[in-house]
Amino acid sequence: MKLEGSCRCGAVSFTVESHAPVPYQCCYCSICRKQQGGGGYAINISGIARTLKIEGQEALGVYRAEIEADDGHCETSTGERNFCARCGSGLWLFDPFWPELVHPFASAIDTDLPRPPEHVHLMLDFKPYWVEVQAGENDQFFDRYPEESLEDWHRARGLWVE
Repeated sequence: MKLEGSCRCGAVSFTVESHAPVPYQCCYCSICRKQQGGGGYAINISGIARTLKIEGQEALGVYRAEIEADDGHCETSTGERNFCARCGSGLWLFDPFWPELVHPFASAIDTDLPRPPEHVHLMLDFKPYWVEVQAGENDQFFDRYPEESLEDWHRARGLWVE
């Protein structure tokens, strides 16, 4: 499925192909929540990195978050969160550990996305007190990450797009 996305001011637009376009994961970690979150979480989807085409690349900024481990040790994330440096809109995450993938933020996608039959709520260890999880009947909940990948989730539900 071809996804089209853009920032709020129009300085950056992009397209990317996706086998896994259903926006089902709600991430409550402080990085996603503070960068992209509305309602206390953010939703990332999956794209094929080699198909990413960008217009307005000169307006892009990249943020690599500092991550504090449970023991207090801090390290810089390998994840590169791309955003529009003019309006601040978050656009996608790229991590060199998975060079074949790019993860657009669902909030940046202009294409109509499929409605998820259920949601996965992850990184709940980091959910702030004021956030109420809006849970559906078949939703799943994880303190950190689920074992099921984006691809596996889509395939198991017959939602993988060839």
